[in-house]
Amino acid sequence: MVKLRLKRCGRKQRAVYRIVAIDVESRREGRDLRKVGFYDPINNQTYLNVPAILDFLKKGAQPTGTVYDILKKTGVFTKSNLNQTKSN
Repeated sequence: MVKLRLKRCGRKQRAVYRIVAIDVESRREGRDLRKVGFYDPINNQTYLNVPAILDFLKKGAQPTGTVYDILKKTGVFTKSNLNQTKSN
């Protein structure tokens, strides 16, 4: 099973995150299938590759809670006809 989750990058006290599609059994810093976005909580910046995210969601990928909130805030679910429920 594939999940969309955050992968921590950056230095101490200045964390930034990549949104990646990754196998469920991989650890947080493990090898990802594809990078589909970027999230900087300090500067409140978000970059999303929406076609890639929608493709993974249509194939059955489940976003984690935090990624779901980011996608919902940016309006990804309103652009698609996917009926997603928040799951962890």
